[in-house]
Amino acid sequence: PATKAEAGHDENIDMKKCAQILGQETAERVKDLSLQIYSAGRDHAGKRGIIVADTKFEFGTVDDKLLLIDEVLTPDSSRFWPADHYVVGQSPPSFDKQFVRDYLETLDWNKTAPGPKLPGDVVARTAAKYVEAFEKLTGEKLR
Repeated sequence: PATKAEAGHDENIDMKKCAQILGQETAERVKDLSLQIYSAGRDHAGKRGIIVADTKFEFGTVDDKLLLIDEVLTPDSSRFWPADHYVVGQSPPSFDKQFVRDYLETLDWNKTAPGPKLPGDVVARTAAKYVEAFEKLTGEKLR
């Protein structure tokens, strides 16, 4: 689990801290739902030759009702790797925003908003990766 940090990236926390924040019952529910959603996504992607390397789910509450409140298993919230290119100990190609991250790491900027303008080829190659992920995961062409 993780929680929103005051600034920067989310802060990873353990289940004990999660239960202190949410209460034991809600923390267990979030854990169970997360594992169920991940397992379904992993199994679906695996049948289509994709490894879900990692992902995130965001939950919130409204009137004490637990809600899944953000995108799920997209290239923005997950890292997808082609199973046929996976080799232990090597960084495989991916169908996600890692390409943009890798490009940004080559620049000299302070990592605060606004970010640098992305060149057209970086945008086009990233879009192509997202389309490829969609088509592999759904078995359909994006129209």
